Amino acid sequence: MWMGTFFAMAAGLMWGLVFVSPLLLPEYPAALQSFGRYLAFGLIALPLAWLDRARLRELTRADWTEALKLALVGNLLYYLCLAGAIQRAGGPLPTMIIGTLPVVIAVISNRRNAWRDGRLPWARLAPSLALIGCGIALVNQAELAQLRADPEADPGRYALGALLAVFAVACWTWYPIRNADWLRAHPDRSPRSWATAQGVATLVPALLGYAGFWLWSGASGSDFAMPFGPQPLRFVALMFTIGLFASWLGTLCWNEASQRLPTAIAGQLIVFETLAALSYAFLLRGAPPPPTTLAGIALLVAGVMWALRVRPERVAA
Repeated sequence: MWMGTFFAMAAGLMWGLVFVSPLLLPEYPAALQSFGRYLAFGLIALPLAWLDRARLRELTRADWTEALKLALVGNLLYYLCLAGAIQRAGGPLPTMIIGTLPVVIAVISNRRNAWRDGRLPWARLAPSLALIGCGIALVNQAELAQLRADPEADPGRYALGALLAVFAVACWTWYPIRNADWLRAHPDRSPRSWATAQGVATLVPALLGYAGFWLWSGASGSDFAMPFGPQPLRFVALMFTIGLFASWLGTLCWNEASQRLPTAIAGQLIVFETLAALSYAFLLRGAPPPPTTLAGIALLVAGVMWALRVRPERVAA
């Protein structure tokens, strides 16, 4: 439990970095940032795959198919939605919507994986759901107040950002549950090798997506400077930094946690990502969060801590 929690915390601290790139590169389309990040991830995974080639040979065609599915939904589609949400609604609101993942995953896993991990009593989960819902409402209220105070703000753009964040939650609810299924079904396999396999599986779709975006940009007459945009050094450095730390090393730490913890509990520990992302977002703003936002963050943390106190109960086979 302690080692699993440590690995989940390390993954969350590194995953929080993915919320930084859309704020540092606001002029870069979300699609380019998604393809760029996972193209970097795939390129980083290639030499790692060569070093780990003996273990990767043990993977079957079905394993590689699963790695490809996880890469498409949990990597490319998730980050496409998340980057688009942050660019439209800013950092805090999408971060708080993503912050619902711990309870969403716990609720779904509670029914789906009860036979394997045990069932969390619904009556004891209800207070954590209420606390997290209130926390999101408070942060949303603070962000809407800031939006109303800005004469150049676009409420429609803000709403679209919130909707994209909801789609990102759907993608990353599916990903850790399916990823944990594979890891728990293969306790003899290396979490490091599985992280590398997902990087290799991501490479071709990311390369095709990047090339497709380049062709579309040229055909549509866009003045965006391809292939690396108006800030090429910053873009490439950010993509490889996030590809190494958030994608490969973060996935490795999460795989280690998923192999040690019940899915319902591991899912709740994604709160570390939310807290890290909020910290990074307000550091970039250069201003402390308002009291309403702080209260919302406190409720989110309290809700997840409440949920962590709930222990699964074994059910009959």
